[in-house]
Amino acid sequence: MKGKTFRSPYTNVIHAGQEHDPQFGGVSVPIYQTSTFAFRDADQGADRFAGRDAGYIYTRIGNPTTKALEDNLAILEGGCGALATATGMAAVTTVYTALLDKDSHLIGTAACYGPSRTVMETEFSRFGVTADFIDTSDLGHVERLIRPNTRLLYIETPANPTLILTDLRACARLAKKHNLLLVVDNTFSSPLLQRPLDLGADVVLHSLTKFINGHSDVVGGVVIAREEALFKKLQKVLRLMGGTMDPHQAWLVLRGVKTLALRVEKAQQGAAELAPYLAAHPKVAWVNYPGLPSHPQHELAKSQMSGFGSMICFGLKGGYGAGKKMINAVKLCALAVSLGGIESLIQHPASMTHAGVPKEEREGAGITDDLIRLSVGCEGVEDLRADLEQALDKA
Repeated sequence: MKGKTFRSPYTNVIHAGQEHDPQFGGVSVPIYQTSTFAFRDADQGADRFAGRDAGYIYTRIGNPTTKALEDNLAILEGGCGALATATGMAAVTTVYTALLDKDSHLIGTAACYGPSRTVMETEFSRFGVTADFIDTSDLGHVERLIRPNTRLLYIETPANPTLILTDLRACARLAKKHNLLLVVDNTFSSPLLQRPLDLGADVVLHSLTKFINGHSDVVGGVVIAREEALFKKLQKVLRLMGGTMDPHQAWLVLRGVKTLALRVEKAQQGAAELAPYLAAHPKVAWVNYPGLPSHPQHELAKSQMSGFGSMICFGLKGGYGAGKKMINAVKLCALAVSLGGIESLIQHPASMTHAGVPKEEREGAGITDDLIRLSVGCEGVEDLRADLEQALDKA
């Protein structure tokens, strides 16, 4: 990893890991849209394959545009290096493949991104890997499930879509005690609001599709490791499996990350106003937002996050039917399943993303029939409130 590090996150998102184009002085990192790189001679080619020359060989193995993004994100998360991947799920499966062996065991957050759990239970299980997905905020339960073959503690906090928090410092202590690796999906917070590696995690990953890119126009992922040996292990698997990011994709994400601090701050301000409005609404049964003093883990959020974020989940008194009616009535908020975009997105998991999950399993993860997930964007809060008001009237 190379590049300067600055004290302010506003500066780091723009400049960390970045250098002006050495040939023409371009301020924006160029898109090196090439599949392969020419060698000066056979000796240089041999040196690059042997690692004696830091130049590039082939874009699946490395590319200057992608490297600029990786350097930036590694600095933002405080890691030794980052690996940009084609999708968020490529990041997840790289971690699973690199760090789990045949017949090993994983403990993970039940209310995590659905495919992160599904790929473990349906695909990695074919190779003898087993997993327990539970409420990882209950650390006693986590420790009781640890076996001799447990290798990974896989945490998503705040959890998707319930916004339940897991104590990362306590998990790091538990992982160290039992010789486990702690992996944290930090997508919901972004490195602007939470830095798991500083709290003791070994690996952090993101879906870059969400807050870091922030414009609902690119998919991507990243894996960031705290220590060099672990980074090399992850890097080897990613390069061999081929889930790497292409340079144009990396350039678009790098353009998005430059406004990350501004977007996160604006969206968080909107969420901080909308959460108490929803909590006071007569048709709303409950609201989960870490910034509300009524959130049972409000103090934990204050201790491990530098901000409460822009994700809100809430339930309507009319249950499943009311939730479905409400999301069908929104006009400004987009009815879509992603999050972290500059525009506000809303969804009802029970009738959308988790409609095919058995009710008992879904509710066991805290995803109730009435739960609505709102990703607050950067629109004017008065317009968002008006849209929610008219939609709630129809619920």
